[in-house]
Amino acid sequence: MSRVHDDRLKELEEIAAKLRYEAVQMVINAGSGHVAGPLGMADVFTALYFEVMKHDPKNPDWEERDRLVLSNGHIVPIQYAAMAYAGYFDKKELKTLRKYGSPLQGHPHRTMLKGIEASSGPLGSGLGQGVGMAFGLKLNKMPNQVFVLMGDGEQDEGVVWEAAMAAGKYKLANLTMLIDRNNIQIDGTTEDVMPLEPIKERYESFGWHVLDINGNNIREVIDAFDTANSIWEKPVCIIAHNVPGKGVDFMEFDFHWHSKAFTDEEAKESLHQLRTLGGRITSEHE
Repeated sequence: MSRVHDDRLKELEEIAAKLRYEAVQMVINAGSGHVAGPLGMADVFTALYFEVMKHDPKNPDWEERDRLVLSNGHIVPIQYAAMAYAGYFDKKELKTLRKYGSPLQGHPHRTMLKGIEASSGPLGSGLGQGVGMAFGLKLNKMPNQVFVLMGDGEQDEGVVWEAAMAAGKYKLANLTMLIDRNNIQIDGTTEDVMPLEPIKERYESFGWHVLDINGNNIREVIDAFDTANSIWEKPVCIIAHNVPGKGVDFMEFDFHWHSKAFTDEEAKESLHQLRTLGGRITSEHE
């Protein structure tokens, strides 16, 4: 039975709606960026920052914190939005996405923003970073969890499978990796570019426990992380089936929105739809 009660679920869904709005507003302000991935992963980031992870926004270097590694760093607007709402920095800073000198770079930069655990850019590198963190924590007998978030297109990278093999070998039960299985990447659908199936069986063959979930159902996401935390003999891979562009009808499942600049009309319509989705929400920093 899920530990997430209906009232709490409603609160989390309202947060996710605000984060979606903020992510799109940030990309519109910047004039460039990625939107399909952030919209699809809003529920996962809401679950992590507001229910699952052990962290302290007022003390980002807290030794007992869990670690979050974002491998597909181009979706970082949704992480920045979650961090701002969690209290890591003032929400007004969200306006500075991709601006010169801003700590909110187009890809997360570890030394520019407290609370970012790993810099990313080259796709496929995040799992290796997470494996290293998890192995170090295990050697030091520390209870911290490591969460790695990856895109499904990243699974094309050979380095991913080297890291997956190492995680299985060393039985890194303190490592949970979630794949944003939205079926799109920059050049088309994943199954057209480089078929990934049967991805569940592939990770199982590398010694992972694998869960399949609806990544746009916050309760299901939290339950999956709870299940992962209860597995002590192997790393866990959560395959989260997400809708890219979730909440904006003309973006959903369209790979062109992996990265695409808005026209004025598209920007206006996107924000309108996201306000409606969130019960007429408005950005708190406008």
